[in-house]
Amino acid sequence: MAEIDAGALKKAEEFVEQEEGATHRFAGWWGTALFAVAVAMSVFHLYAAYGNITTTTLRYAHVAFILFLSFTLFPWRPRARHHFSWGDLVLALLSVACMVYAVWGGDDFLDRSTLPNTWDNIMGVALVVLVLEAARRTTGWIMPLVVVAFLAYSMVGPWLPAPWTHRGYDIGRLVGTMYMTLEGIFGTAVDVSSTLIILFTIYGAILQFSGAGKFYLDFSFAALGRKPTGAGRTIVLASFLLGGPSGSGVATTVTLGTVAYPMLAKAGYEKNAAGGLLAAGGLGAILSPPVLGAAAFLIAEFLKISYLDVIKMAAIPTCLYYLSLLLMVEIDARKYGMKMVDVKGAQSVWQLTKTRGFHFTSLIAIVVFMLIGFSPIGSVFWATVVAFFASFIHRDCALIDFGMLVRRPKGWVGSLLTESKIMKALEAGSVGMINIGATCAAAGLIVGVVTLTGLGLRFSEIVIGYAGGNLALTAIFTALIVWVIGLAVPVTASYIICAVIAAPALIKLGVPDYAAHMFIFYYAVLSEVSPPTALSPFAAAAITGGDPYKTTLQSWKYTLPAFIVPFMFVLDPIGVGLLLYIPKGGSWMSVVEITVLAVIALVALAAAAEGWLFTKTTLLERLALIAAGILVLTPVALNDAIGVALLGAVMAIQFFRSRA
Repeated sequence: MAEIDAGALKKAEEFVEQEEGATHRFAGWWGTALFAVAVAMSVFHLYAAYGNITTTTLRYAHVAFILFLSFTLFPWRPRARHHFSWGDLVLALLSVACMVYAVWGGDDFLDRSTLPNTWDNIMGVALVVLVLEAARRTTGWIMPLVVVAFLAYSMVGPWLPAPWTHRGYDIGRLVGTMYMTLEGIFGTAVDVSSTLIILFTIYGAILQFSGAGKFYLDFSFAALGRKPTGAGRTIVLASFLLGGPSGSGVATTVTLGTVAYPMLAKAGYEKNAAGGLLAAGGLGAILSPPVLGAAAFLIAEFLKISYLDVIKMAAIPTCLYYLSLLLMVEIDARKYGMKMVDVKGAQSVWQLTKTRGFHFTSLIAIVVFMLIGFSPIGSVFWATVVAFFASFIHRDCALIDFGMLVRRPKGWVGSLLTESKIMKALEAGSVGMINIGATCAAAGLIVGVVTLTGLGLRFSEIVIGYAGGNLALTAIFTALIVWVIGLAVPVTASYIICAVIAAPALIKLGVPDYAAHMFIFYYAVLSEVSPPTALSPFAAAAITGGDPYKTTLQSWKYTLPAFIVPFMFVLDPIGVGLLLYIPKGGSWMSVVEITVLAVIALVALAAAAEGWLFTKTTLLERLALIAAGILVLTPVALNDAIGVALLGAVMAIQFFRSRA
């Protein structure tokens, strides 16, 4: 069995840090103080979900926590890691001062947004610079540079050539919008970050520290592991179960890889193929209900729909994504001659369910609470409560060790506050939120510029003009724009940017707004497996010892068929059925029809990507499979028939050749 050395694990963790940020680790009083601030942040947001806090106060407090922890936990440069800096503390306190100034100003502060005074401008400019620096520390240079480009665009409008020209805005107007209203830094992105995203992050941390992650892996292997295809199937199921609570592609990839790579190696996967499958499974974390990725919460806010509607829209595409992975796994088993893996001491499904099946209760609870009418915020709050109390069903999973009352009768209070799992989970919930919160605050500046200048409509006219008004070309151009932006910035940021500048082009050509936003969401997610910032495949390669770029190509192979599917709900009139919307003049049979066509397309494209169906394909067969998949994806009945016929012909030829 392949072993994973400490160096590989350390390198993999570096990729997680590259996505989520590398933090200081302080001991002593300063470490305890920062631990207390992080815990306080989680407690505050849990209270806000249940208590009564005004919208403006919540957003200001959220950004204050994010900026304070960004400067105190994230070093200004790698060499300064784990070293206390008075400069960082000054920046952290200045961030809080900017928020206190805004809250202290009350309604008068908001009312003078059209004509800020001198102190408003000073505090506003300071906050913009602090947000940019926080984004740089937590996500790298690209995001702040993109924001600076948008801010520059807002100021130099009169000197730009048509069609980019606009009236231009001075510092006072920018400060008024970005700092003194709920349209800039404190806009939609921070609204979602301060309500939904952080609550789901806390919920995921509660599951992690109660041992749910290990249970999901063990359950997946027990359910699917004892077959030649078992190793690959285990990755697919485990990625879905782990991805739901985590919502992070790289973190899920590393969690899966450290446990499951030895099993994949023993089954017969070579290093790059194993890494590609792990990365593809990790990518499913951002697509998997009930949590999805952070961008999914923004979809609900941008479209003014419930989060349950977003989960509903993601249901069939998620199933299709995992179906494509399962198809690849089935083909791999025959292509590479996979072997059955036997893990000594593995428990049965029944044994696991009987002892630790309670870990499923909170996942089910989220959906149940939504179905009976709770808001998404209320649903995740009460699901977190369910997860907390359910942890006490098994002693090893309990988030509070009450035995310390007996072992440490004098120091149990201190132990409870600093060593208990619940406190560590609350801290992890806040720390895991910082890079997303900083990204959302920075993205708010971009949204503010787009709103002020009307860039979204102007950009959509340019894209439509280049496409000649053709919907298919516009969709291709939009996908490429999202893809390119996603190479440089995190998924959440690329979705926000493209939702305000690229989605209007599709909507203007008649695509329903929900379909346009889901299309952009899926292509923003694709950036997780696209070089040069393919962090999930690079992390997987660090674990398997494979080549990072070959691993990236393998992950492309596994994910490509499923990412062709979004074109169906943009180009095909009945394609919105994949989002569980009945098309105009249609019925539920339309949903069934488009789903069946999508499955047929996936089979053809998966076989083409693998170069294998029942046996190795010839070049002509592979080209026929590609043509079949593309034809079925097009919104023409005759093309569907030709595509199905082509697939049937190749399957027949392959079947008889494999028998011979």
